[in-house]
Amino acid sequence: MKKNKEIGIHEAYESDSLKADLDIFGRDTEEGSRRGFLKKSSLLAMAAVVGSNIPFANNMPSGLIPAALANSTEPFRIEGKDGLVYLNDRPVNAETPPHLLNDEFTPGNHFFIRNNGLPPLKAPKPEEWTVEITGESCKKAMTFTVAELKKKFKHHTLALQLECGGNGRKEVTPPAKGNQWTTGAVGCGRWTGVKLKDVLEYCGVKKDAVYIGYYGNDTHLSGDPSKVAISRGAPIEKAMEEESLLAWAYEGEDIPLYNGYPLRLVMGGWPASVSGKWLSKIVIRNKEHDGAKMTGQSYRVPKNPVAPGTKVPNEDMEVIHSMPVKSLITFPKSGVRHNIGEKFNFNGKAWAGDLTVDTMEVSIDFGATWKKVKTLNKPANRLAWQSWKASVKFPKTGYYEVWAKATDSNGVQQPMILPGWNPRGYLNNACHRIAVLVV
Repeated sequence: MKKNKEIGIHEAYESDSLKADLDIFGRDTEEGSRRGFLKKSSLLAMAAVVGSNIPFANNMPSGLIPAALANSTEPFRIEGKDGLVYLNDRPVNAETPPHLLNDEFTPGNHFFIRNNGLPPLKAPKPEEWTVEITGESCKKAMTFTVAELKKKFKHHTLALQLECGGNGRKEVTPPAKGNQWTTGAVGCGRWTGVKLKDVLEYCGVKKDAVYIGYYGNDTHLSGDPSKVAISRGAPIEKAMEEESLLAWAYEGEDIPLYNGYPLRLVMGGWPASVSGKWLSKIVIRNKEHDGAKMTGQSYRVPKNPVAPGTKVPNEDMEVIHSMPVKSLITFPKSGVRHNIGEKFNFNGKAWAGDLTVDTMEVSIDFGATWKKVKTLNKPANRLAWQSWKASVKFPKTGYYEVWAKATDSNGVQQPMILPGWNPRGYLNNACHRIAVLVV
């Protein structure tokens, strides 16, 4: 079977411009014509990429890359984002190289993007944005503007770490369907908002409540307003945690548009897909939420270990909750040259879902021996990642790989290589490593 090769937008237009129009923007061209028909969903996709609506879109000649992208070195550029590696443009998905995660808290311009639909092109002003709290287990359905949330409830700022459930999927063998993330679908920063718990209790939570679900104002890729791009959620116990927020700010500024401006649900430690963006509704449920990407095999793993390549029935899958222990070397970049005889200093980040990281270890001999890291900082608060520092000396010149391994507060360690396989390639927490040439 021939595998599809992932290529950039420039290469796509150079090899077959009309096919690129169809593949990237969904625009089909009739024989003998140079003007293709743009479906609503295709127009939304193109508008999202260039950053605005396109008044004369139907006059655009087919097979021409939009001028806004023609001279770019990246597939396209998202305003307010720098240095990301783009995996997809419809919807936009982009990861952060490890060295751009070296800050104590990830800057907004470096925070990864994981979208399932198309974000609002022009979000209303925050004071006009509304979120509805409702559902069969809600005592009194209510709607709040962001301004009302700010006025009625106490504000909180917490450092919360978010990671896509599919982070690391590119290493999975046999390959799994989905964005081929390497290591960069993760970030941690200070979110400001109100506790979800406070808002839910204000509306009233019935005794039979077991789950919450969210809905956002993103558009389904089909452009069909009756379809929902994603609507996930979490057990009521997670929703009622002190760290679960309805946030309007990130690192002291408005949340970046592609990360959920002007209002986002943030529940750290679990797959970032439970932290709904462009939040417009929360439902309090008396059963497990059954919204888009909550059922079937989405964000689920086998209940029991399976052989690689196994087709697992839906009834044998379970929803992902807390993310596994994991770590990154964020300084220096892989491929660095180092002088023999000098101490090699490096550092990184570690996290463990709902838990904390208890121990960090590093290796320069491909895991034959490990050295415990002396500096492992405590998290800024629960569900924030932890910074660590280490140093080693190399015995002689040559090529080395520096490996990092974290152990969580329950004593569970990162595996050196790919952990148990699952059909969607979730939860890869294999050790991170960088190359060092010692001269």
